[in-house]
Amino acid sequence: MKRLFPVLLIAAAAFSCSRGLSTEVYSDNITMPAAESGADSLFMTISLEYVKGGLPDAAGKEINRGIISRAFDLYDAPESIEDAASAYRENLIDEYLTEYSHGNPVTWEDNLEGSFSGKYRSWLTYSLSYYSYKGGAHGLQTVSPIVFDSGTGAIIGEDDIFTPGYQDAVAGLLRKSIAGSMSSEDPELESLVAMESVMPNNNFSVGAGGVTWYFQPYEIGPYALGVVSATIPWNELEPYLK
Repeated sequence: MKRLFPVLLIAAAAFSCSRGLSTEVYSDNITMPAAESGADSLFMTISLEYVKGGLPDAAGKEINRGIISRAFDLYDAPESIEDAASAYRENLIDEYLTEYSHGNPVTWEDNLEGSFSGKYRSWLTYSLSYYSYKGGAHGLQTVSPIVFDSGTGAIIGEDDIFTPGYQDAVAGLLRKSIAGSMSSEDPELESLVAMESVMPNNNFSVGAGGVTWYFQPYEIGPYALGVVSATIPWNELEPYLK
């Protein structure tokens, strides 16, 4: 099979975040056709912020490994974001050309974005957003935050923040928040939510305003709901915090 070369751009832009964290952004873009004489029908973008400095070296490396692992779904992530992105890009191209090199391509979109988005105490939130479309009625958008300990680089889970047995109480707070926000937006939306499925799901971010949980499409209701989020203030969570 003849290799078709995509239009590719790789760039890194350095800047400094507040509180001394220095970061860069890795960017990678593809626009290419399935066949040499065809119209462009594969569109891929990657934009991932990562630690450049401002943290202990070991913590920065651990955070970057966590970003690479989660972004590219790798159990054993390389230290180089360029290596991981290159392998991801080549796998996507091979899959696409294998599917459509004989004609009638369907437009594919694959967009992966990640950036630091919040801080509370020593915890840093990194927000990953992914959109994929490979034909059909619609694509799929997901939001997957990662919370890091800025001192060690370790990924923080709910069990690191909350006392044992927190789930039912926090689920009640989440259900109340979701019901209230949906009722105020459109009273019919609340009826689409399977409230018994609304539970702490370890897909959360932290910030000055509290903890925000994210529920992916189909997780607690139909696709039409999209990604559902609910923020619970720290003062309401205080009885359940370690």
